[in-house]
Amino acid sequence: MTTTEPLQVSSGPAPAWDDTFWTSRLSGRARSMTASAIREILKITQQPDVISFAGGLPAPELFPMDAVKAAFDSVMTHYGPAALQYSTTEGHPPLREWIARQSGIPARNVQIMTGSQQGLDLLGKVLISEGDVVLVESPTYLGALQSFQPYLPRYVQVPTDNEGIDVDALEAVLKATPAKLLYAVPNFQNPTGRTLSLERRQRLVELTRRHGVTVIEDDPYGKLRFTGSELPSLYQLALEQAGGDPDRVHVIYSSSFSKTLVPGLRDAWVQAATPVIQKLIQAKQGADLHTPTLNQMLVSELLEDTLPRQIEIVKKVYGERAQHMLSQIAEHFPKGADYTTPEGGMFLWVTLPEGLNTVTLLSEAVERKVAYVPGSPFFALGGGENTLRLSYSSAAPEQIERGIKALGETFQAALG
Repeated sequence: MTTTEPLQVSSGPAPAWDDTFWTSRLSGRARSMTASAIREILKITQQPDVISFAGGLPAPELFPMDAVKAAFDSVMTHYGPAALQYSTTEGHPPLREWIARQSGIPARNVQIMTGSQQGLDLLGKVLISEGDVVLVESPTYLGALQSFQPYLPRYVQVPTDNEGIDVDALEAVLKATPAKLLYAVPNFQNPTGRTLSLERRQRLVELTRRHGVTVIEDDPYGKLRFTGSELPSLYQLALEQAGGDPDRVHVIYSSSFSKTLVPGLRDAWVQAATPVIQKLIQAKQGADLHTPTLNQMLVSELLEDTLPRQIEIVKKVYGERAQHMLSQIAEHFPKGADYTTPEGGMFLWVTLPEGLNTVTLLSEAVERKVAYVPGSPFFALGGGENTLRLSYSSAAPEQIERGIKALGETFQAALG
């Protein structure tokens, strides 16, 4: 007969419980995480009487409600219980194949993500080691900084102007810095709304290839061009340089259906060389196993008819709202304020006279019932205290008029 030893209970003192109990037990990675400045501001804008130019939210009144309902019925009829079942990590095959055809690559080079934000997070997980140099635009997308920060990169900012990344400055940085990654938003950049010119795209792809730097091209807004001519993606240019072989392309392309169809389905993708895709599959298995099956099937149903119509509708409305906001800014903002003129997307960028601080002024703007995103969180290494981002996508014309007028009064008052 075997006996069981009695459980030994420590008679020592219990650990002290104070406000640091849990914070002292967090990992270094968790302690490096920060809250999204945009999400915190969105809490303010939940007040029904506040006009929000803060969040980059697609216009809900434009969502293709009837088409989504019909797609749901079609999916349930065609797939039945399979639509509600677990699926493969790589993604719904018809969806991956459709995406792959748009770039002329095999479906094996496409990985479906639960929103493009997950794609950025998992790319950071599989590509960034502590101390790796990551080049970012100045300013850059705040969500990318949040995604990469837990992996402890060393950021180096690359200057930008109205044509996007300054490639002369980029070349100087590449000669002096052993960079591993470059993160860029070439089309209607978040936060500035600027577009990288064709000549700079070509030079950027050639420079980064020559220096062995991987490029993450984030392109959620590329289809939302309402003026000017469409430009090739960095991925397309790199694919041409690689002779059409996707496994020799040094650019990783990320995009989403959130801005062109509906954001709530959280369907996005990454296309990359096979070794990267294989690691993304493994990382995604640990994150959420797979993107919801039903959502992928719904998007697949909407690709041929609804998506192209929806893009045209959204482009027209956003173009009108952008132009209206620009005209109101010209009328109401103080002399010396500078602002971008986007060719598409959802944002424009304002630089106020030196000495104004848009973080401080936000509370005064909210008192006037209007909100924006201060620009400083978009700078990886600080700065931009006199800048702000405005989104026109979900604001009706009368809201733009009242909101921009209120902001103009706020900024004029701050100038005395």
